[in-house]
Amino acid sequence: MKILSFTVPCYNSQDYMRRCIDSLLVGGEDVEIIIVDDGSTDKTAEIADEYVEKYPTICRAIHQANGGHGDAVMTGIKNATGVFFKVVDSDDRVDPDALNKLMSVMRKNVLEKHPLDMLISNYVYDKQGVKRKKVMRYASVLPQDTYFTWEDIGHFKKTQYMLMHSIIYRTSLLRECNLQLPKHTFYVDNLFVFLPMANVRVMYYLDINFYWYFIGRDDQSVNEDIMISRLDQQLMVNHLMIEGYHSRQIKHPKCRQYMNNHLSIVMTVSSIMSILSKSDANLRKKQELWNYLKKKEPKQYRKIRFNILGIWMNWPGKLGRAISVIGYRVTQKVFNFN
Repeated sequence: MKILSFTVPCYNSQDYMRRCIDSLLVGGEDVEIIIVDDGSTDKTAEIADEYVEKYPTICRAIHQANGGHGDAVMTGIKNATGVFFKVVDSDDRVDPDALNKLMSVMRKNVLEKHPLDMLISNYVYDKQGVKRKKVMRYASVLPQDTYFTWEDIGHFKKTQYMLMHSIIYRTSLLRECNLQLPKHTFYVDNLFVFLPMANVRVMYYLDINFYWYFIGRDDQSVNEDIMISRLDQQLMVNHLMIEGYHSRQIKHPKCRQYMNNHLSIVMTVSSIMSILSKSDANLRKKQELWNYLKKKEPKQYRKIRFNILGIWMNWPGKLGRAISVIGYRVTQKVFNFN
């Protein structure tokens, strides 16, 4: 039995996928690495097959027609045999010592058969050319090195939220919550983290810098110009998050509060990209998004629209939009994202 399934979505990843996969091999025979070649046209498929030939009991290669990042992740979930599931993008890597510590926790959990839905660890903004790397930590809000529930967590800051990089889910939970990610759509990592959250009951946090999130390629989906060009996809993901929030029964108030904060962050990203586009059509789409939230979740709309981020993103007129952009640039400089 495999303890942890890694899925590595790959599209024309020949230049950097080896570094990623090599970092995962540290997990040894207790892990499986599912390399999903998502219709690549370079040597990605060939490299994936090389790893399968060299590590047949660890690596698996799945070659499919291009369906986008979300479709590759869904392929991984469908084929995973591990108790736990982790997505690692092909241009990112994990820290070997941190991986060994996480594996120890998971092995012990499987042996003890203790309920566990989600493991959490830190991630590093591995921004190219930046010496001091920003680390997203949760030590101030989550109990460490122990099982806990929503009842035990503290208060998340607005800038302190969990991304795909932070989380390892129980594989069966992803199937039980009927997670669906749209094809040919970027930014679905928000859906991957957000939608299963309502099903989470038991968690475990290690204060270790496990995931190294690379930022710096010009063709990266989080590049600002590319995000603006793909704004419709960002907005669609945001709409699906609102729909998911509306349709799920979120029982614990602290879980609801966390999901509210996460939704607030993504609403902010969608709004600032609409403003940065300098397009009247996109500004209308921004307003439509906020109206959609108001229609589906009027109570949450009031909480998000009139918190600091909601006010910041909705200053009226050209001057208000300029203030929003200045605030975004300051935050961008502080946290070294994009």
